[in-house]
Amino acid sequence: MPKTSPTAAAKPVAVKAPAKGAHVFLVDGSSYIFRAYHALPPLNRKSDGLQVNAVLGFCNMLWKLLRDMPLDNRPTHLAIVFDKSEITFRNKLYPDYKAHRPPAPDDLIPQFALIREAVRAFDLPCLEQIGFEADDLIATYAREAGERGATTTIVSSDKDLMQLVTDKVTMFDTMKDRRIGIAEVIEKFGVGPEKVVEVQALAGDSTDNVPGVPGIGVKTAAQLIVEYGDLETLLLRAGEIKQPKRREALIENAEKARISRQLVLLDDKVELEVPLDELAVHEPDARKLIAFLKAMEFSALTRRVAEYSQIDPADVEADAGMKSGASVFAPLPLAEKVDESGNAPKGAASGDLFARGDTPTPPSPASGRGSLPGKPGGGKEDKAASLKGTPISLATARAEAARKTPVDRSKYQTIRSLEQLNAWIARAHEAGHFAIEAKANSIDPMQAEICGIALALAPNDACYIPLSHKQSGDGAGLFAAGLAPDQIKTEDALEALRPLLESAGILKIGFNIKFNAVMFAQHGIVLRNHDDAQLMSYALDAGRNSHGLDQLAQTWLGHASISHGELTGSGKGKLTFDQVAIDKATAYSAEDADVILRLWRVLKPRLAAERMTTVYETLERPLISVLARMERRGISIDRQVLSRLSGEFAQTAARVEAEIQEIAGEPINVGSPKQLGDIIFGKMNLPGGTKTKTGAWSTSAQVLDDLAEQGHEFPKKILEWRQVSKLKSTYTDALPTYVHPQTHRVHTTYALAATTTGRLSSNEPNLQNIPVRTEDGRKIRRAFVATPGHKLVSADYSQIELRLLAEIADIPVLKQAFRDGLDIHAMTASEMFGVPIKGMPAEVRRRAKAINFGIIYGISAFGLANQLGIAREEASAYIKKYFERFPGIRAYMDATRDFCRRYGYVETLFGRKCHYPDIKASNASVRSFNERAAINARLQGTAADIIRRAMIRMEDALEAKKLSAQMLLQVHDELIFEVPDDEVAATLPVVQHVMQDAPFPAVALSLPLHVDARAADNWDEAH
Repeated sequence: MPKTSPTAAAKPVAVKAPAKGAHVFLVDGSSYIFRAYHALPPLNRKSDGLQVNAVLGFCNMLWKLLRDMPLDNRPTHLAIVFDKSEITFRNKLYPDYKAHRPPAPDDLIPQFALIREAVRAFDLPCLEQIGFEADDLIATYAREAGERGATTTIVSSDKDLMQLVTDKVTMFDTMKDRRIGIAEVIEKFGVGPEKVVEVQALAGDSTDNVPGVPGIGVKTAAQLIVEYGDLETLLLRAGEIKQPKRREALIENAEKARISRQLVLLDDKVELEVPLDELAVHEPDARKLIAFLKAMEFSALTRRVAEYSQIDPADVEADAGMKSGASVFAPLPLAEKVDESGNAPKGAASGDLFARGDTPTPPSPASGRGSLPGKPGGGKEDKAASLKGTPISLATARAEAARKTPVDRSKYQTIRSLEQLNAWIARAHEAGHFAIEAKANSIDPMQAEICGIALALAPNDACYIPLSHKQSGDGAGLFAAGLAPDQIKTEDALEALRPLLESAGILKIGFNIKFNAVMFAQHGIVLRNHDDAQLMSYALDAGRNSHGLDQLAQTWLGHASISHGELTGSGKGKLTFDQVAIDKATAYSAEDADVILRLWRVLKPRLAAERMTTVYETLERPLISVLARMERRGISIDRQVLSRLSGEFAQTAARVEAEIQEIAGEPINVGSPKQLGDIIFGKMNLPGGTKTKTGAWSTSAQVLDDLAEQGHEFPKKILEWRQVSKLKSTYTDALPTYVHPQTHRVHTTYALAATTTGRLSSNEPNLQNIPVRTEDGRKIRRAFVATPGHKLVSADYSQIELRLLAEIADIPVLKQAFRDGLDIHAMTASEMFGVPIKGMPAEVRRRAKAINFGIIYGISAFGLANQLGIAREEASAYIKKYFERFPGIRAYMDATRDFCRRYGYVETLFGRKCHYPDIKASNASVRSFNERAAINARLQGTAADIIRRAMIRMEDALEAKKLSAQMLLQVHDELIFEVPDDEVAATLPVVQHVMQDAPFPAVALSLPLHVDARAADNWDEAH
């Protein structure tokens, strides 16, 4: 009797939409990967040694679901659900959520991408959505299925999913062949599924770092919930509990319990990208599945599938793409730092690339569909036809073509002679544009050595020019001192490339090309006429997309690039790039150049299609060269000042430490959180103690701040000691280590694509975070000095965001106050409290100042109360009165929030879009955070655009006046210059004029900007 295909028996083809009688299977893929990995012993593919035990376990599970389940219990609809690699709303609610999970095993990392390929080989939907965990998607699909009368089986044993169990939803642990229904949930938690969240909120979860209430486990939590009904009732009646420790723990940790409930409660209202109807099981391509299994060398499973589908496996070639191992199926982007779900680290900034708005949508991995820019829901053939020949159609066509042209590393060339290089240079001249990516042995472009340069002229037409790769050593360490053979000398290669790089008529396309520009400038080459694919992505998608090269390659090209960690390793054996073998460096570097060129082709037409060309051309691209020159100039520091400050801070720390010892009444290591916790919560028995997962008392800054506010001296001293110790270690001790050996100056590196609002950030060292609110912090700025015969000039926008608030919200009284040069905080206090400006008490002005600045950042009554040390009711009354006195501000905030909720972004006065895709999140805390951020972003983003415009114009303005001042640093709303002593008087008005007129002619402000500019020998005195 002929047999059907592996999945033909799993589902009648006629079933298209879940309805009564349908059976939806939802596989928790993210957690199942680890179960498969740990369930099977190490299994290496014979052909290349790649470990594939998790892949095999996963494939066996899929086969069991599709073929070996009883006929009356097979899925009609099935999907594999994974976590997406980025921060979810839970991390925004509680930053430490899942913060302590260990990294994935090294031999599991390469299997993540292969498992996703396995799912596709089975022709099953592979689902993941930015901003949500797999559990949230499963909860939403299960709810929808239930509403249609279908039953759902969740393939998982994860306790977090047990809250979803109902009479229509069960769980199935395939590894133990065990079903989990309502009775099994009650057995585990002591309550029914509908109360699981309440119990988890109290008990917490050390694995996910959900705090819960210290001292309360699952058993006790269940007893309390059974007695009081739910968490909120329990917390409201906690004072009735007889056990003193339990009562105090609940009262003191009530907010943690509420936060914990929000963390463990699954979101079942996710706006699904792939409809439930599209999960219908259908007959896969059995030959494609066999080809995959043969490539994985799973002989037993290959034989079972072949027998069932009546196909001779000898007639099917192994999938060649799968046979190339880890070099092709590299880990997911940033996999060298993946977390336990196979995803990138949660510190990575990210967002939904196409969550909302009129933007082109790439094809979904599950549905194969996408939409054109324009009205939401586009993508139909008739629309495509009507838009033919427009920027929108070009953007869409480029995106589709990019995903259909696979990267072929075998076509990359290694350039080992000047003759070969000159041939490539001639081709680049003819093409008129090319992608370039220089590789270095350091992240500091001022001191890095160029290891090689990659060029790309077209997809798969790329090369790598090795310049300084080291030769493998023979018994003398990992590498010998000499260079590997057959490399062009760096000087010769750069001289050959100089005309090309300096040509204004040939476009150089890079990714964070500023890094390359600084390195080339160190060799006397000025990079002219360049585009930056990273900044294009940033201009288009700030706030809803990560702008890393690997992530963009995955998003736009569907391509998993070779990871840097795969190339260099990690830990003690980590290689610098010049130690990487040239063949591997070629594959990695040429691929980068190839991907950069492809991304540029995709993103460039989007700028026009989405009307973001002006933002990119006026705010992003021109700033690259400006910042590159600033980075190379650096700034001088006075080591003696830092040395003296280090001594002062050391003495202060020692004094405070002695006071701590005296208060403690015993010797104590102040740097030991455990000892501090034992003193504070054990010996002193202060309130508010919570324990970490290791069982030690928490002595976090928040815990100590709370205790200090209550008037306890010991935590105050601990905070003082920590602050002065950090100033010493982070700044006064560390800054001298950043001094360049040749320039004897400190050179920071600026990042243009690091924030949602357009603000710059700096690193190595971070000069934008030097504290200025404390006297000790301001002392550090004194170490930044002018060279002899010069002064440092600090030019700072005065209260620019308040001015922009008055302008955009159109508040007449505030605008007039700024025009009249009044003390804006005193004026606000006078308006609010009826106190005359003359002779106004300092405390009244301070309160008005806190409200003025707090309103911009969406401060709450709770936050204002903490800042001013007043009751929350009083703070609430202040805020209410403020809005009553300035109703236009409330109207502005409401209008901005409503606009962002409708379109997913806010816009600065200069057209920059700051995206906040989570502003419609179902979680109230996440939604509130995004609303405040969006309201502030319009002001902060406009201020950032204004100072960018000033920086872009500044050098030409100074040169026109024949002034030799040099712009050195940008710190938020401030620019720092080094100016010859005899030019200070002439320079100050030029700088002020350029900064104050920066908005014109693009934006004509009715309210003038004001810039304070002063000159001094050091930064602190000039500020």
